[in-house]
Amino acid sequence: MCGFSGILRRSKMVMSHEDFNKILQRMASTLVHRGPDDSGIWFDSEAGIGLAHRRLAVIDLSPDARQPMESACGRYILAYNGEIYNFVELRMALEEEGTVFKGSGDTEVLLEAVSRWGLKSAVQKLNGMFAFALWDKKERRLFLVRDRIGKKPLYYGWAGPDFIFGSELGVLSAHPLFPGEIDRGALALFLRYSYVPAPYSIYREVYRLMPGAILSISCDEIDRRIGVEALNRRIGFYWSACEAAEKGINQPFTGTEAEAEQALYDLLGDAVACRMVSDVPLGALLSGGTDSSLVVSLMQAQHLQPVKTFTIGFNDPVYNEASQAAAVARHLGTDHTELYVTDKDVLDVVPNLPKIYDEPFADSSQIPTFLISRLARSQVTVALTGDGGDELFCGYRRYFRGARIWRANRAAPRSFRLAAAKILRTISKSPEHRSAKHAIDIMAEDVLQIYINRMSACRKPEAILKEGVEHIAGFVKTAKEAQIPGAVHQMMFADMINYLTDDVLAKVDRASMAVSLEMRNPILDHRVIEFIWQLPLSMKTDNRQGKLILKKVLKRYLPQKLIDWPKHGFGVPVDRWLTGPLRNWAEELLSERRLEEEGFFDPRVIREMWADVLLNRRKQHHILWNVLMFQAWNEQRKKQGSGLSQVRTGSRSYIAA
Repeated sequence: MCGFSGILRRSKMVMSHEDFNKILQRMASTLVHRGPDDSGIWFDSEAGIGLAHRRLAVIDLSPDARQPMESACGRYILAYNGEIYNFVELRMALEEEGTVFKGSGDTEVLLEAVSRWGLKSAVQKLNGMFAFALWDKKERRLFLVRDRIGKKPLYYGWAGPDFIFGSELGVLSAHPLFPGEIDRGALALFLRYSYVPAPYSIYREVYRLMPGAILSISCDEIDRRIGVEALNRRIGFYWSACEAAEKGINQPFTGTEAEAEQALYDLLGDAVACRMVSDVPLGALLSGGTDSSLVVSLMQAQHLQPVKTFTIGFNDPVYNEASQAAAVARHLGTDHTELYVTDKDVLDVVPNLPKIYDEPFADSSQIPTFLISRLARSQVTVALTGDGGDELFCGYRRYFRGARIWRANRAAPRSFRLAAAKILRTISKSPEHRSAKHAIDIMAEDVLQIYINRMSACRKPEAILKEGVEHIAGFVKTAKEAQIPGAVHQMMFADMINYLTDDVLAKVDRASMAVSLEMRNPILDHRVIEFIWQLPLSMKTDNRQGKLILKKVLKRYLPQKLIDWPKHGFGVPVDRWLTGPLRNWAEELLSERRLEEEGFFDPRVIREMWADVLLNRRKQHHILWNVLMFQAWNEQRKKQGSGLSQVRTGSRSYIAA
C-alpha cells in the first residue's frame, strides 16, 4: 500500500528542474503515513509531467519495486497505490509471452501487462484494490485509473497552470497554487450524508475519480486547460457496478441453494487465500459478527499457525462486541489480542480526526476504526477485514423498513398520503423531526427517495447553510437508471455505489493508512460481487434477517450459538460526549463569533440546535457532529495553509515549504 501524487503542466509554463523537484517533494511529503518505507520522484520538465511516490513495502521489499517505475520498453511510467492479488498468475501469462522480469512484485507485473495487452485489457484482468497514474511517453497522455469498487482513493483538479492529482486531498492542497475554495454544494451534501459522495470533493472543481474508471488527458488538453467538469463527463469505465448487478439479475444462478452455498464458499475461500500473500506480518480484524468471523475462519483454515486477530472493547455494553469476538477466537484457535478502551482513549482521537481524514467526514465509527487499526498495526502490517457483507448480503434493517414503506405507499391513494403528510409536517418541530422524516417517506414516489431520506443525517442542509445549493450526488443518476427490480435490491444497489464506497471504504482507508496499515477486503472481490447479484433475494434474506447464505457458509466453522449474535454496530456515544467531555471543544467551534466570521453556517440556527442538545430538548447531536467535523477540519486546513510558503509571481514560481 502506498500513496502518490503528480503534476501535468501546460507546455508554455516551463518549470525548472529544481522547482519541479521541490513541488513534487512537498506534495509527496503529505503521504508519509501511507508510505513510510521509501519514496521516489520522476519528472520530465520538458514534457511537463512529474510523479511522486511514497511506499509501504508489502510485496517485494527490495529496491526492484521502487516507484515511480518505468516499463521495460521505456514507454510507460507508473505511480501506483494498492495490491494486485492475482499478480502471480498474470506474471506467468506474461512470461509465457516472452516478458522478462527484474523483480518479484506486482507493480512491475502491472506495467508489463499494460505494455503487452494495452491499458483497458490489462486492468480488466486485475483482481485487486488500486489507484494509479500512468504516463504514456509515446502518446504524451496521462491515465488515471481506480479499482472496481473504489477501495483506493484518487483526486484530481487544477492549480494554476498545473493539472494535479493524488491519493489524498492533502496532496493537492500542498501545491502552492492550489485555490482551495470550499464547494458549498458539496458541503450541503456532506451535511446530508456525513461524507461527500463521489464524484465531488469538499473543494470546488476538485473531483474524486469514480470506481472502475479510466480518465485520460493529453498534453493538448492540458494546454487548452480543459475543465475538470468536462473531464468528469467523458470518463470511460472498464467495469460497472450497474452492469454487474443488471447482468447478474438477468442471468440468475440456476443451481440449488446447496450448490450456491458451495460456489460462494469456493469463491470466498479463494478471495481470502489470494489476500493472504504478503512478505510482511498479516492478521485480521475480528468483531465477532458474521462477516469478520467468516473471513477469519477461512484464513485459519488455510493457515498452519494461529492467525493474529484484533478486537477493541468498550465498557458500555451497547457498543461492546469484544466478548463475542473472544468467543469466536477461542473456537477457531486464533492468536487473539483484545484491548478495552476508555472514554479518554476515544476522546483523545477526536482532535486528530481532521488529520486522519483529510476531507470532512462525520461517521462516528471513524474513531473505533482508527483505534482498532492502531492496535493491529502494533503487530502486523496487513490486516483482512469483513467490510462489504452488510451491503452485498442484505445486512441492514433499513432495507426491510424501506420496502415496507414502499409497499404501503403503492397501496395507499395519493390523496390519503397527502393528507397524512400534511398532518405530520404540522406537528413537526423542525425539518429534522421524526414526523418530518415520516412525511417524506409517505410522499416518496420511488424507492430511491425513501433510501435517501433514511440515509440523511440532515434533510434540509440549506436551512443550516448561509448559502449554497446542494449538488445531486453521483450515485443518484446511476441508481435511477439502473434496471434492478425489487425495493430491497434497489436499496442494496444504492448502498453499494454510495455508502459502501464513500463512507465505509473511505473510513477504513483513511483510518488504516493513518497508521500505515494495509487493509484488505475479501468479501469485496469483484468475482464475489458479480456472483452475489446472480442469487435470488430469498437466498440473502427472509425479510426479517439478512446474510442467510453467508451464515450457512459460516456454519461450516462455527456453532449456531456463535453465529446468532445481536448486531451492535461500531459506534460511539456522541450525544453523551457533546454534553460532557467534548462540551468545551464543541462550544469553541460553534461560537457565534466564529460561525459569523467564517460564513458557512447560519449562527442563529446552529446556536439554537446547540442549545437543544445541551438541554436535551431535541436529538440533533448527529447533525451537530457533522457541523463540528467540518469546523474542526476547516480549522486544521487554515493552520496548514498558514504554514505554506509564499507564492511568487516572478520567473521562479515556487518556493518550497
